[in-house]
Amino acid sequence: MPDHAPIRPAPTRLKDAHVVLEPLAADHAPALEAAAADGRLWNLWFTSAPAPGEARAYVDKALQGQREGHMLPFAVREKGSGEIVGTSRYYDIVADPRRLGIGYTWYAKRWQKSHLNTACKRLLLKHAFEALGCVAVEFHTDARNLDSQRAIERLGAQREGVLRSHRRRPDGSLRDTVCYSILDREWPDVQRWLDLRLQRLAAR
Repeated sequence: MPDHAPIRPAPTRLKDAHVVLEPLAADHAPALEAAAADGRLWNLWFTSAPAPGEARAYVDKALQGQREGHMLPFAVREKGSGEIVGTSRYYDIVADPRRLGIGYTWYAKRWQKSHLNTACKRLLLKHAFEALGCVAVEFHTDARNLDSQRAIERLGAQREGVLRSHRRRPDGSLRDTVCYSILDREWPDVQRWLDLRLQRLAAR
């Protein structure tokens, strides 16, 4: 891909032995509502999971971002059970230099702190660097969300800094955002680390 060719991410299906990332669609809304109910995720101040009755609007907003060209959302299907267990997406897609963020990620409580997140992030990073030709992939999280920061660091991302009073939380308060990134030249080492980590987690 030429250095200055714009990113044109199209809905695509990504999969490995553990998970399938399907292009998000309106008919995923009921399954996502059920997944969010496992742990009542909408009550957690740091998650974007939809409250009961709001899954369809949540999906519609994500698909609007896709139509506008700055998002590419996925539904997460756990391969063993075949169930939709959460969602993730590309966002803040920039054409030049080619870069994007990975986020808006949440999973049903029973799949949190399992191998699932590592499998999803490995697929998303591989597609971003190897298919879309990104020079960098970003991760952003609330400064209060220490679990999320540790999870991002376990992926091999480098902490870049903090954007203070960066955006509003669902309750209206202002959050400080911690920023991380992985560069294209770092991807081979990160991929090897994620492969090893996934083998260990899946063997538990």
